[in-house]
Amino acid sequence: QVQLVESGGGLVQPGGSLRLSCVVFGFTLDYYAIPWFRQAPGKEREGVGCIRSRDGSTYYTDSVKGRFTISRDNDKNTVYLQIDNLKPEDTGVYYCAAQRSRYDCLQFLNGRAVDYWGKGTLVTVSS
Repeated sequence: QVQLVESGGGLVQPGGSLRLSCVVFGFTLDYYAIPWFRQAPGKEREGVGCIRSRDGSTYYTDSVKGRFTISRDNDKNTVYLQIDNLKPEDTGVYYCAAQRSRYDCLQFLNGRAVDYWGKGTLVTVSS
């Protein structure tokens, strides 16, 4: 059974950092692209970045480039989202998702073609 479990969210001051984890069950990261999304209060969900299964290449949307870093540990079946220099506008629920694909992940950042989702972890940036 495919399952994704996020953790690592919490309350952090502006300028701080967090590392979110996404542990996956029921499949291997060798064959699934992992996009990350967030949903701020009162706003639509947006894709923030993804990691490609074939080679671990990462891609980010312009709004987070330079502050967000996605990595993975295949042995631990875990994907990480490191967020640095947190801003109040980063507040929201962060989700990881999975879609079987070896060669792409960008196409999944709109969220429409993604089969599997985690339940999310809340990040609150406030002083």
